[in-house]
Formats: sequence, C-alpha cells, structure tokens
Amino acid sequence: MTIAAIGLQKSPAPSLHGHIQIARIDHWIKTVFIIPGIVAALALDRCSVTPRILEKAFLGLLAAALIASSNYVINEVMDAPFDRFHPLKRNRPVPSGRVSIPLAYFEWIALGAIGLRLALSVSLPFMLSLSGLWIMGCIYNIPPIRSKDIPYVDVLTEAINNPIRLLAGWFIVSSSTIAPSSLLVSYWMGGCYFMALKRYAEYLHLKSEERLTQYRSSLAYFTAEGLMVSAMFYGCASMLFFGAFIMRYRMELVLSFPFIAWVMAVYLSLAFKPHSAVEHPEKLYRERKLMPAVVGCAFVMTICLLVDMPTLYKIFTPTAPVSRSYQWLHYAIDRK
Repeated sequence: MTIAAIGLQKSPAPSLHGHIQIARIDHWIKTVFIIPGIVAALALDRCSVTPRILEKAFLGLLAAALIASSNYVINEVMDAPFDRFHPLKRNRPVPSGRVSIPLAYFEWIALGAIGLRLALSVSLPFMLSLSGLWIMGCIYNIPPIRSKDIPYVDVLTEAINNPIRLLAGWFIVSSSTIAPSSLLVSYWMGGCYFMALKRYAEYLHLKSEERLTQYRSSLAYFTAEGLMVSAMFYGCASMLFFGAFIMRYRMELVLSFPFIAWVMAVYLSLAFKPHSAVEHPEKLYRERKLMPAVVGCAFVMTICLLVDMPTLYKIFTPTAPVSRSYQWLHYAIDRK
C-alpha cells in the first residue's frame, strides 16, 4: 500500500457495536460483589429466602449492572485522550473513532436513569446506594475533581465502590437495618488492596514502555516500593476490621481466614507477571490458580455465615481476666 493510499484512509465511523462495547457488558461479572451483602444480611438478620427476595435480587443485580455500564461509558469518554498512549487501550471504541461523543453522553445518562428507576422498584435504600455508586463514578472520572488522577486517592475512591455494593446487597434483603461498619470498612480496604496491586502491575508494565505520565498521570508519583507498601497496609487493615466484625457478629468466619489469605497471596503473585489479568480484572476468571481459591473461599465463607458452630464460641472464650470497663461495655451492648 502506498503512502498516498494510507493518507486517503478514513477513520472508522461511529457504530452501534461501538456504543455497545463502551457499556462493557462483559464487566457485569463485577456485580457479584453485591452477593456477599445479600448473604451477610440473610445470615445476620436471619431472614428466610423467599420468592420475593429472589425477585428483588434479580432486579437489583440488573439495576447495578446498568449503573456500572453508565459509569463505564463516562469512563470511556473521559479517558479517551489518555487511552491513545496505552498500547492496548488505544484500540478502544472512543479513541479509535467508533463512537459518537454526543450519543455517548446520552447513553451515559440513559443507562443511569434506567438503572436507578429499576433500583427504586427494589427499595428506596437500595436506590440510594446505587445513586452513591453512580456519583462515585462521576467523582472518579469527571474534571475538575477526577480523583483517578490523584495519587492514592484514586485507589481509595475506586475501591469505595466495594462497600457501596455490599450495602446494596444488604438493602436487597433488609431495608430496616444497615450492614455493620466494621464489615463495610473491611470490604473497602480489601478493595484497596486489589486496586493497589492493579496500579502496581500497570506501573511495571507502562514504566517499561515509558508511557507513565501520558496514560495515567498519578502513576508518575508512585514507586514500585510505595505501591507494594500501600497494598500491604490495605490488606492488613482489611483483615483487622474483618477480625473486629467476626468477634462481634459471627465467630464462625474465623475458619475462613486461611482461605482469604490464599486468595490474597495468589492475587499478589499474579501482580508480578507481565501483562497479567491483574491489569484487567474482568479477565481474572481465566486465571486457573486464582479461581479455585476464590470459589473455595466463597464456599467456606457462605457455610460459616449460614451454619452455627457453638463450639467455636467456647474455644474463643477469653481466658485472661477481663477489665470492668470491658465488662460494662459488653453489658451496655447486650442491653441494646
């Protein structure tokens, strides 16, 4: 092909397929992060599974998927100028010219509105939680805030979607109570752990191609050591708050600790591999080492949430003298 012929080539025209792609339907798998909230509410509130709860769960997961797609659309539009500097993402629909920007903005609003209307049919608290998910998408992507460009704040603001999803799952089951704060913080810090390792993998990959600042400006402020230290902090914080939760609400979950550690260790090992699925979480289901760990951990945690094990409470009964202030605190809690 001659140089003249190359110069006459036209950019791809906007297409329906391009607009479907930016909704990232293949990322709907992330709505599974709502399910732990459903299971936790069923276990702690002792609600029974009824056809109505199953119907609400289906509608809730669909609504959450639509809200997620709305956030993905605005993410694609706002990130297009930076994606052109990424070796793979430059082929996405927006930077490659296969999306109409005005129609993309309409798609963003329409998906969000439909998702929230569907969420309202589940419950008002559920709709409010998904509103928070949509608002965090705006904070993360849209200037002048655009928190994804602020070092460390980017991880915290993206990972906060995890406790929001857990709350949403809880509100599918119960609208009169709220998930324990210790569980929410643990879920948040756990999300930060995985996000920090994603940043670590991106840092190693893009540093080798000298495209750090062009693609993601926040990566210019990071170091490999700093990202790894932050991941360790988030992982420890997550487990500390999870420990506080199980001591107060569900001692059986102590049996899940080795399985959670298994998942976190396997995920950490993947972050060191070049071009690993850690950079693209929607592809993690393809990882043969990770999926058995995730499935095994989910199974054990579900059993621990739903099956009472009185012996564990005897094993973990305090053996050292308990201070009067601690006894008074437990007495006050029990009275409530």
